[in-house]
Amino acid sequence: MKLSEFELEVINLLWKSQESSAPELHKEISKTKKVTYSTVKTIIDRLEKKKAIERMKNQGRTIIYSPAIEQESLQKPMINKFIEKVCAGNPRLLLNHLLEDEKLSDEDIKYLQSVLDKRK
Repeated sequence: MKLSEFELEVINLLWKSQESSAPELHKEISKTKKVTYSTVKTIIDRLEKKKAIERMKNQGRTIIYSPAIEQESLQKPMINKFIEKVCAGNPRLLLNHLLEDEKLSDEDIKYLQSVLDKRK
């Protein structure tokens, strides 16, 4: 499934909240981006058409949406595509960037070490 940056932003909010209405999503997105309600509703409609989100219930005339796909099922293919496009298929470039250029907490480092230990 291919999603735009804005579609990803909306579905990320739904993954965090598990369910939300279009007005609630618009309010949250408006905190960081100047965007009209109708634009947010268009994105919601696209996500629904792509079967990434679904209608859960109605509260009066307001529709409550929730994610229809798991976060991991969308992220893994996108990460693989990113590695293919940006890193020329070489995951070492991404790993190097994460380890050298990103600020990792002790918890992050322990997690990475545990993943490496499992792979051995």
